Amino acid sequence: MTKKPAPSLETRQLRKGLKDAYDTIYPGTNRKVGSYSCGVYAFFDYDGEPIYVGQTFEGLSSRIGRHLTNQRTDAVAMSVLDPFEVCWIEMYPLVDHDGVKRKHAGFELAKSQLNQLELAVFEHCIRESRFGAILNEKEPAPVVIDIDLPNPVRACIVSDEVRAIRGHPDIRIARRAQTISRLAQVISERQVNLGLRQTLVTQARRLEYLSNQQFLAWGGKAAIPRKSSDDVEGEDDSED
Repeated sequence: MTKKPAPSLETRQLRKGLKDAYDTIYPGTNRKVGSYSCGVYAFFDYDGEPIYVGQTFEGLSSRIGRHLTNQRTDAVAMSVLDPFEVCWIEMYPLVDHDGVKRKHAGFELAKSQLNQLELAVFEHCIRESRFGAILNEKEPAPVVIDIDLPNPVRACIVSDEVRAIRGHPDIRIARRAQTISRLAQVISERQVNLGLRQTLVTQARRLEYLSNQQFLAWGGKAAIPRKSSDDVEGEDDSED
């Protein structure tokens, strides 16, 4: 029987990073944070910039895993979110309503508090963002927040080796440009809501910022060579 090939280094280490994050004990409990059925999560890029917020009743580990490994979510399918951009995650379990299902009597209360928690995390991320925006296509429901924002479990899900591969600015610029291209194509081919166009604008701003930072890191405009009076039009100026 042929031995099944192993996943790539990046895939193996991402799965390990996620497992380590899920296995973190949530403060004040004896439970692993990833074992909670409902809660809110936030994703951050390699600069620590918040990029996406979501909520779930299907399990924190299950929902986050669908975004970042199986790629079976609308956000990924529509090119709103590129899983390769995610370096850090935060998890906010709704401890008091763990295990509640839609058919349960306490579901409406749990849903209300989950909506409040999602909005609180969303607004916190907007305040923390240098762009005052994240990539969510839809904003959370406008509810009255009557809960305090709890401390999350925050974890880096990529190893040093993966960070060296994915975290280089030029790699991130290239991937971000590809994501924008795919998102723009989706918009051009479908009748989409205005939120998706807002996501495109936010992603374009993020690309411009990262490109400019890398341009400045290499010396900026002052480092661009000028033509000399001896230059001849048509000669190849490219480096060997």
